[in-house]
Amino acid sequence: MDVKVKMMGKWTALIIFLLLLAALPLLGLPQAWVLYFLLFFVYLAMANMWNLLCGYSGLISLCQPAFVGIAGYTMVILVWIGVPFHAAIVAGGVVAGAFAVLISIPVFRLRGIYFAIGTLVVPEALRILFLLWRPVGGKLAGGGAGYMLRGMKGVTVTHYYLIAWVVGIGSLFLMRYILRSKLGLGLAAIRDNDRSAASSGLNVFRLKLYSFVIAAFVTGIAGAIFYLYEGYIEPGGAFSIQWTMIPILATVIGGISTESGPIIGTVVVVFLDFLLARYAGFSMLIQGAILVGIMLLAPQGFTEIARQIKTRWSRPKTTGV
Repeated sequence: MDVKVKMMGKWTALIIFLLLLAALPLLGLPQAWVLYFLLFFVYLAMANMWNLLCGYSGLISLCQPAFVGIAGYTMVILVWIGVPFHAAIVAGGVVAGAFAVLISIPVFRLRGIYFAIGTLVVPEALRILFLLWRPVGGKLAGGGAGYMLRGMKGVTVTHYYLIAWVVGIGSLFLMRYILRSKLGLGLAAIRDNDRSAASSGLNVFRLKLYSFVIAAFVTGIAGAIFYLYEGYIEPGGAFSIQWTMIPILATVIGGISTESGPIIGTVVVVFLDFLLARYAGFSMLIQGAILVGIMLLAPQGFTEIARQIKTRWSRPKTTGV
């Protein structure tokens, strides 16, 4: 009975905390703070999906900018032609997922570092393609020069924030569900040894494809929300390496292959994002150096450091006779 009461208390506290987070824009917080939390939820969704790929599936994917850029362009263009922005965001995620299915055929033939290199090439190729692309006919204008988001009259920052909140919190529950499902068990087997998993009867390609498409869909939606708030999209930013660095940095800093790791890491990344804004030209370099330092000094991230400290303090002290 006591266990049930404690569980009910934990869930009640969690629900209240999440509702407070959702209500932050209504509490009169400064606009800058609302932006911090909006970016936190967007980055959190991306970090959770990279953790799903690398931490739980063994796929070192570096093509997150492709999903972000494709979803962002899909959303902006659909809003241009009159599609409601809610539907346009979901459509962006669907297109990103479909693109993941398309590129999975060649990239899944690669393994390890070769898979990483293969996925790294994809967003760069798309960046060049979108720089060269020009719309033909109609009222659309922009192409390689970028697009301004139109048709958003009456939509406030609160709307953007709530959508980001839904996606960020939703990614946490999605990860929790996946890791406790048959898909999660299969992905764990593949991460440990995909050849042994295949010999045990698991369909390795299908399991990898599921995780790849889910990650692309959620990452695409998060990217579309970001560009919904930005109000402008262009190839250099949409397919930038920053969309690779952000989820990797958040996951590694917090602790890869852990559920709480991306949360901790995303808090650090958002802090760094605004702290290093004044050093825009060197921001990626500084973040890269921090990433390397964390990997060398604490490979399992802050989560593992916290676990070791907790274990050390909870260990019973021995007294001499």
